[in-house]
Amino acid sequence: MTYLNWKQKTIEDFSPKHIDTMYNNGYYFGRLGKGVMTQTRLVRIDLSQFELSSENKRILRKTEEIGHIVETIPYKKYHWSLGKLAKDFYDKKFSKGTFSAQKVKEIMTDEEQTNFNTLFVYTVDEDGLGKEYCNCHIDEDEHTEPSSQLKKTLPIGYAICYENENIMHYSYPFYHLEFPNKNIGMGMMIRAIEYAKKQGKQYLYLGSAQRSGDSYKLQFKGMEWFDGETWSNDLEELKEVLKVIR
Repeated sequence: MTYLNWKQKTIEDFSPKHIDTMYNNGYYFGRLGKGVMTQTRLVRIDLSQFELSSENKRILRKTEEIGHIVETIPYKKYHWSLGKLAKDFYDKKFSKGTFSAQKVKEIMTDEEQTNFNTLFVYTVDEDGLGKEYCNCHIDEDEHTEPSSQLKKTLPIGYAICYENENIMHYSYPFYHLEFPNKNIGMGMMIRAIEYAKKQGKQYLYLGSAQRSGDSYKLQFKGMEWFDGETWSNDLEELKEVLKVIR
């Protein structure tokens, strides 16, 4: 899988103000190394303009059984099954070798290597799952030191993020593809957007728009995209750009 890369810089200043400036100039954190930022056709939501659309509300209703907990990276309850879950997800959704289990572990646990500091853990109530859940949850020993919050719930998805007081980058989501509710991916994203708005952040970044399959990111009110020089809210122009990219 090839990512759109206009420029690349390695930063040494990790202050929120400097990181805000880098994101505002179209750069984002990835998994290439500590401080490595890539400039691309970044998309973001101006949260002051964001409101739930009727479609967003429909997705939330259809995924109302899904809750979430916000954890800190490095994630102290990391278990090998998380790396496997992420690897399997990206292998199936994108292509083999997109995301290794070892890289997932590094990003989620190694403060000297990761650029990320927040983990969304999406859960469902164990009592309300029913037979259709089909044993797609992670092994019971996933959380080596389970919190009281997790005792009656099962994790079904995760999102690796960067956040500071002003911005959040919803970066690497993954979840159980066997989970019967196929709206889970969008439900996870909308919940993260709501969280960022409630926290008073200015922008939520959703990564790049570089292929036609990324058009799902453009459905939110307040959406903007970086064209290499400036930010634009002309989504019709971006849709035309994405149409010619395969």
